Amino acid sequence: MLTALSLVAESSAQAESEKAYSEARARLVESIRGYARSMGEKADPQVLAAMRTVPRHRFVPDAQRSDAYRDRPLPIGEGQTISQPTIVAMMTHLLKPDPGDVMLEVGTGSGYQAAVLSRLVDHVYSIEIVEALARTSAKRLAALGYDNVTVRHGDGYAGWPQHGPFDGIIVTAGAKHVPPPLVEQLKPGGRMVIPVGRSLGTQELRLIVKDGKGRVTSRTITPVRFVPLTRNPD
Repeated sequence: MLTALSLVAESSAQAESEKAYSEARARLVESIRGYARSMGEKADPQVLAAMRTVPRHRFVPDAQRSDAYRDRPLPIGEGQTISQPTIVAMMTHLLKPDPGDVMLEVGTGSGYQAAVLSRLVDHVYSIEIVEALARTSAKRLAALGYDNVTVRHGDGYAGWPQHGPFDGIIVTAGAKHVPPPLVEQLKPGGRMVIPVGRSLGTQELRLIVKDGKGRVTSRTITPVRFVPLTRNPD
């Protein structure tokens, strides 16, 4: 049985740990700001604020928590990874999120990208093809209070037409090509950020923009490396 003294000690240790995580997030945000500056960009203050509040250490396995605020991808199980924070910030920035937006995410993973995006938009619909990840990320997001994120298990290539069209679409896995169903589910004026290229090796991070008349343009942003976008067998 825990004594009153041990409970106080445990509570104090948890408070110190959370303080350390908060300070690590602040340092990470400053490094993201510097990264944006090195690319000739000005980091969006709203995106930085979201990155400062979302506890990345809660979205990685316990064994990875000591590395949660390093700017690197980390394994989350099932052969998947959580993206490095600078890439999360960049992809979020490219979407130009507004408070009233409804976004689609393809590839929930542990839920971190959805959590960041949820602080900036009205609602995030997220699809994860790995059932175990879909189930655990949905529980995690709900437990942490991200109640404007809806997760389902499924094949993200086909999007989620029941909730489209979307103001923005973010794909967090490397696709061999830009999926036509996702382009179709993008609103006029909407933006999609997606890694495109070979499943093994470097891909291109692309920004897809659909203008007010429905015309689609594509621009390559930077080389990236993501796990491949997988599909359910036909």
